[in-house]
Amino acid sequence: MFDRGGNLTRRELLKAAVAAGGTAALSACLDRSGDAVPGGPDDPSTLPERQHAWNERVRTDEHGNSLLPRHQVLLYLTLPGDGAPDPAARQSVESALSALDRAYERSSEGLLSTIAYSARYFDRFDATLPDSIDLPEPRPLSPFESPALDRQDALLHLASDRAEVVLAAEEALRGNEPRANGVAVETPLTSAFEVADRRTGFVGAGMPAERQEGLAGIPDSNPVPADSPLFMGFIAGFRKNQATEDYVTLSAGPFAGGTTKHVSNLRMRLDDWYEEQTFEQRVAEMFSPVHAERGLVDGVGGNLGDDSGLTPEMIENVREHAREYARVGHAQKAARGNRDADGNVRLLRRHFESTDDDEASLHFPSLQRGITAFEEVREAMNGTDLTDVPTIRQRVNNGILEYIFVKRRGNFLVPPRSLRALPTPEGATPGLD
Repeated sequence: MFDRGGNLTRRELLKAAVAAGGTAALSACLDRSGDAVPGGPDDPSTLPERQHAWNERVRTDEHGNSLLPRHQVLLYLTLPGDGAPDPAARQSVESALSALDRAYERSSEGLLSTIAYSARYFDRFDATLPDSIDLPEPRPLSPFESPALDRQDALLHLASDRAEVVLAAEEALRGNEPRANGVAVETPLTSAFEVADRRTGFVGAGMPAERQEGLAGIPDSNPVPADSPLFMGFIAGFRKNQATEDYVTLSAGPFAGGTTKHVSNLRMRLDDWYEEQTFEQRVAEMFSPVHAERGLVDGVGGNLGDDSGLTPEMIENVREHAREYARVGHAQKAARGNRDADGNVRLLRRHFESTDDDEASLHFPSLQRGITAFEEVREAMNGTDLTDVPTIRQRVNNGILEYIFVKRRGNFLVPPRSLRALPTPEGATPGLD
């Protein structure tokens, strides 16, 4: 919407700014920014060793569910040449990231970030990763997908509730701005890396609805609920259905304090989701048919509190439910693979929406001790084992598979903070140690 002078309102500006990126978008955001951005510590060594420790630094809702930062940027990075990086590149990376640490409070009001490395990055070295690090090359994880595979050397993830923060941080890292929140960034990240790809997104109540008009994958009726944080119209990330940060953290070995990160990018086609399915059918396919039958979900699902409402009976009897209700739920299928022998949730999911390429899509970062855990949960979600039930086909009546299409997949190791600057497979940073 425009103000009376014909100018973009702040809300409309922020909708476009992060996706567009660049110094012009940053300048426009800064011109309309409000309160000062909190700065970081003078000594970044006081920050947590776990890069992925975000939960105590983001907002929560009334049920204790973590609310992820509203604005997010993924920068896929490559190193020049084929060999191992030299100490000068390592020093450049650490200098750039340390500058951001000093520039911004580590919170959703300031800036949260992680840098992670691929298996292909570690192939640059003569040594190999220890067997305890479960970091296979990315691959298709279902018989009906053919994604592009992200094998770039590194992935930098920037996130903040403030659009101007992620933009300013990115521009400083690219060397386009000399300072970030008043702190000099003397060595840009791009002195060591090249930016191979840039992807953006957002998450939060109302944000998908504000961005749905004219978007590929969304019906012209603009049906995304006004209070939904996600395009598919329901809340996700319930606290009791998420692994804890402690659980996904590597407890031993050269990368103790780190974790692994899988990131998928899924294109959405929601015409049938909204225009052919009733609300009850959407509930059945997102959660379980029992949720729909018992009316367990109200609106976008805020009434569920801190738990999706899945019971052992719903999870264990998914085959029986397929026969009885002629469909199965996404959540009940995936849950079959998402608990260990002691009942602990295995994955910590931090997904967010995107309008990149002018289409509705989902970026799906998942943290776990090893990538195999993610692959096993995805196999359970595929529901291929249920397709012998006459009403269940591979992509029809089988959770939400009919409406999502995997475009890209990548696997990365998130080292602890002390090893974030171009680590070796043995867990060292020569030239910084």
